[in-house]
Amino acid sequence: MQIATIDWIIIFIFFAISLGIGIYVSKTSGKSANDFFLSGRTMPWWLLGLSMVATTFSTDTPNLVTDLVRTKGVSGNWVWWAFLITGLLTVFVYAKLWRKSNVNTDLEFYELRYGGAPAAFLRKFRAIYLGVIFNVITMSAVTLAAIKIGGIMLGLEPWQTVITAGLVTVVFSAIGGFKGVVYTDVILFFVAMGGAIGAAYYLVNLPEVGGMQALLTNVNVVDKISILPDFGNKEAVITLLIIPLAVQWWSSWYPGAEPGGGGYIAQRMLAAKDENHAIGATLFFNIMHYALRPWPWILVALASLVVFPDLASLQKAFPNIPADKLGHDLAYSAMLTKLPTGLLGLVLASLISAYMSTISTQLNWGSSYIVYDFYKRQINPDASEKRLVAVGRLSTVVLMILSTLLALLLQNAMQLFNLLLVFGAGTGLIFILRWFWWRINAWSEISAMIASGVISLLITIPSIKAILFGSVGVFPSWAEFPFVVLVTSAVWLLVTFVTPAEDISVLRSFYKKTQPGGPGWSKVLREAKADKEEIEENDAPWSVPSGIVAMLLGCLMIYSTMFATGYYIYGNYDLAFPLTGIVFVSGYFLIKTWKKVKANVL
Repeated sequence: MQIATIDWIIIFIFFAISLGIGIYVSKTSGKSANDFFLSGRTMPWWLLGLSMVATTFSTDTPNLVTDLVRTKGVSGNWVWWAFLITGLLTVFVYAKLWRKSNVNTDLEFYELRYGGAPAAFLRKFRAIYLGVIFNVITMSAVTLAAIKIGGIMLGLEPWQTVITAGLVTVVFSAIGGFKGVVYTDVILFFVAMGGAIGAAYYLVNLPEVGGMQALLTNVNVVDKISILPDFGNKEAVITLLIIPLAVQWWSSWYPGAEPGGGGYIAQRMLAAKDENHAIGATLFFNIMHYALRPWPWILVALASLVVFPDLASLQKAFPNIPADKLGHDLAYSAMLTKLPTGLLGLVLASLISAYMSTISTQLNWGSSYIVYDFYKRQINPDASEKRLVAVGRLSTVVLMILSTLLALLLQNAMQLFNLLLVFGAGTGLIFILRWFWWRINAWSEISAMIASGVISLLITIPSIKAILFGSVGVFPSWAEFPFVVLVTSAVWLLVTFVTPAEDISVLRSFYKKTQPGGPGWSKVLREAKADKEEIEENDAPWSVPSGIVAMLLGCLMIYSTMFATGYYIYGNYDLAFPLTGIVFVSGYFLIKTWKKVKANVL
C-alpha cells in the first residue's frame, strides 16, 4: 500500500516528540539507579495510571483480541477479562503493601519476606527467569505483531521491521529511563486511543461492511457477537468462562496481571508518591483496560470477518506474507490497510506508540531486575550509581536484541499467550498468600516454580498429552490448565509443611515493615508479644475484608460498564440501560467502601 506524505509527516512528528522527551529527561534519569528505574518515587496516580494503560496497549494485544474474536467469538476474550479480579485485588489489597515495602523491585521482596540462601537463590533465579526469559518472550510477541503490521501495511521484510522499530525504541528507552517512559506514555495513550477509535469507526462503515447494523446481522458475524459463551456448549462455557473465573485469575502468573501484584505494575506502584497514589493508579488502569479499551479492537475484528472471512482470503490478499506468519491475528493489520490518508498516518502512529510504550516499559522493568537483583546483589554490591545506570542501559540493548531474534521464529500471538498462561499455572496462589500466611517459605515458591515448569513442559510432549488429554485420554481436553494448577498446588503445599519455617527474626522484620495483618500472622504476633517485642503499629481493623468487598464491587462496576458499552454499540438498549444503573449503584457503594480502605492505609 502507498503511504501519503501527510501520513509520513504525522509519523515523523510523533517520533520527534517521543525522542525529544527521552533526550529532555535523560540527564535527571541518569543521576542514579533509583531515578532511572523509579523516577525518585515521586509519581502521581494519574500519570502512573495512564502509563499502565499505554503500556498494555501493545501491538500484539489487538492482534490477540482479533484472533480470539475470529476463532471463538467476542466471548473468547474471557480468557483475559477474568484477570480483572486479579487486578482489583491488587488495587484494594496489595497496592498499599507494595508501596509500604519500599523495595526497588518486586524481586527484592524475596529477601524481605524470606531469609538465607534459598531467598538469595530465588531472587537471583527470578531475576533471570522473569527479567530475561519471560521478558524476552513477552517482547517477542509484541515485536511479532510489529512484523505483521510492517509486512502488511508497509511491505517490509521481518528483519527490516525489527531493525527500524527496535532501534528507535531501544535508544529512547536507554537514554530516558523510567521517567522518559512514563512521560511519553501520556502522549502514547491519547494517540493510541484516538487511532483505535478512529480506525474502528471508519472500518465498520466501509461499503463492504455496511455499518453497524449490517455488520451485526452478517452471516459470518452473527454467531460471534455474544459477550457470554453459548451456554448450550458445555466445553465453551468451561474453557471460556468457568475456568478463567474460577481458577485462572488466582492461580496463574501472567505479565501485567500477576496475583498479588508484580512486574511492571509493581514497578509503577513502587514509583508512586504514597500508598493512596498507588491504589488510585491501579484502579484507573483496570477501569480503562477492561471496561472501555477492548471495544474498538473487537469491532475491527468483527468487521474483518466480513472482509477476510478465512485464512485463505488473507493469504490471497497478502501473498507476500510468509506462511509461517499467517494467522487469524493478521486480520487486524489487514483491515488497517483500508484506512484513508490522514487517518492512516494517525493509526500507524498509534501502532508505533503502542509498540514503543510496551517495549520501553518491558525493557526498563527487565533491566531493573538485572541491575538490582542480579548485578548489584550478586556481582558488584559496591557499584556506584553511575555504574548501575550504565549496566541498566547495556542490559536494555541486550534484551532488545534477544527479543527481536525470537520474534523472527514465532507465528502468532496466541502461541505466546497460551505458553505464558500454562507455564505459570499453579504459582499464583503463593503470590496471594505469602503476604498473609507466615508459614509460606522460600522453598514453597521454588517448588511451585519448578513443578509448574516441569509439568507444563511434560504435557506439551505429544505422547504424554495424548494419554492425559487426548480424545481417549484420562481427562477431557479442557482439564489441561486445572491439572497443572492442581498438581503444582499440591506440590508446593506439601513442601511448605515438610520444610522449616522462615527464621522468626525475618518474619517479624517483614511484618513490622509492611503491616499485612490478619489471622495468618497471629502466631508470630503472639510470640512477639510474649518476647515483649512490639511489631504491630496499631489496633486498626484489618483492611483486607473491606478490600475484598471493594474488589467485588469494582468487578461488578467494571464488568457492567464493559457489558453496557457493548450493548450500546450493538444498539441493545433494553440491556444497556439497566447495566448502566448497576454501574452507578455499584460505583456509589465502591466509593463508600474505598473510604474505609483508605482510612486503614493512612
